[in-house]
Amino acid sequence: MRSALVFARKETFEILRTWRVFVLPAILLLFAVTGPLIAKYTPELLSAVAGDQFSSLRLPTPTAGDAYAQWIKNLGQIGIFALIIIYGGIVSGERRSGTAVLVLTKPVSRVAFVVVKAVVNILYLTLLLAAGTLVTWGVTALVFGDAPGGPLWSSALVWLVLAVFYLGLMTLFSVLIPSAAGAAGLGLGLFVVISVAAVWRPVADWSPGGLLGRASTLAAGTATDQVLWPVLVSLAVAAAAVAAAAAVFRRQEL
Repeated sequence: MRSALVFARKETFEILRTWRVFVLPAILLLFAVTGPLIAKYTPELLSAVAGDQFSSLRLPTPTAGDAYAQWIKNLGQIGIFALIIIYGGIVSGERRSGTAVLVLTKPVSRVAFVVVKAVVNILYLTLLLAAGTLVTWGVTALVFGDAPGGPLWSSALVWLVLAVFYLGLMTLFSVLIPSAAGAAGLGLGLFVVISVAAVWRPVADWSPGGLLGRASTLAAGTATDQVLWPVLVSLAVAAAAVAAAAAVFRRQEL
């Protein structure tokens, strides 16, 4: 346990000292600040650009729900893409640089090596999401004058489950595939397949494919059905993927 805590501290310092501490936070901060502004001023921008061409088109008055929906939309597309690319080398990068060999000469087991990396980065994502959601909440309150917290935080929590699902898969892919680009390519391909398959109702109701749609529905302040099963399945698959990654890594040559 003590060695695992020491390795967790090392992983935390590694995040803080590398480019990962800038890229993902910068993306989330950009979305958090611009989402409410885009939701608020898009109708005015369209009117200014198009002039009389859309004079007969009546756009609904923007609300805080539109700002929240924009936040979740950005997270569900570019946010997941960035996450998959960033974590394509979560394990293979350590092996390629030789850091894994140095760490494993200490009293750190291979299972702990994989599990601790996954847990630390899940906590890191959770903190980033909480900060970004808080910024979105504040900017929305400034722009719209009204920002109910329930829809925003519940939708962000559902997105976090989706992010944990993909982080678990990327941990496994990074163990199976030595190339970070190869692991990221497989992750992106799977993301596209799951997104397309979610058009089929059973996939949306019983798999991670339904999480993004439900997060968007919650962000809009609309009741959604059967969110429990996609959440449970996603968390179970993430845990199984990390366990499989640890089992495979335990038998691999460094």
